[in-house]
Order: sequence, then structure tokens, then C-alpha cells
Amino acid sequence: MDDRETITLLDESGEETEFEVLGVVAVEDINYAILIPVDEDEEEDQAYIFRIDTDENGEEVLSEVDDDEEFEIVKDAWETLCENELELDYEDDFDEDDE
Repeated sequence: MDDRETITLLDESGEETEFEVLGVVAVEDINYAILIPVDEDEEEDQAYIFRIDTDENGEEVLSEVDDDEEFEIVKDAWETLCENELELDYEDDFDEDDE
């Protein structure tokens, strides 16, 4: 079984939703968390992007990305990171087969 990190977030109406953390991507020195809902009723392909900010107490908090341009930049960075990881995995598999 895969031991991925999960977090629970509260929406505006106080409803809890559990998310699986797919990863974190840095864009222009800002970290963003890529999350997918754990609930099986949600669309499987739908991921959410949250900016990782620091509050006045020094605690990390997740903030919604409301700006469309910022969202697209982070989405593109995440997709590029995933593509690069897939290429590295493929190259590792290929190298292992050669040995």
C-alpha cells in the first residue's frame, strides 16, 4: 500500500475534506501544494493548487490561488515536473534492463 501524505481542509461552510498531497512545486521562490480529494465521489483527474504561505505566527497555511495567470503558471510547472520525473523513471528502467 502507498503511504502518501493526507491533510484535512475546511471549506467556507465548515465541511471537512481530506486531500492526498501529490507533491509540492516551487515557482519564483513560492511553494505550491498539489492536492487531490481522497473522496472517491470526486473526479479522479481534478487536482487543486494551493499556495503555501506563512501566517503571522510563522505557521504554514494553504491559500487558494485565485489569479488565473498564477494558476496556469503553477499548473504548467507541475506538468513539466511530472513529465521530467516520468522521463527519469523511464531512463532508470531502461538502464536497469541494459545491465
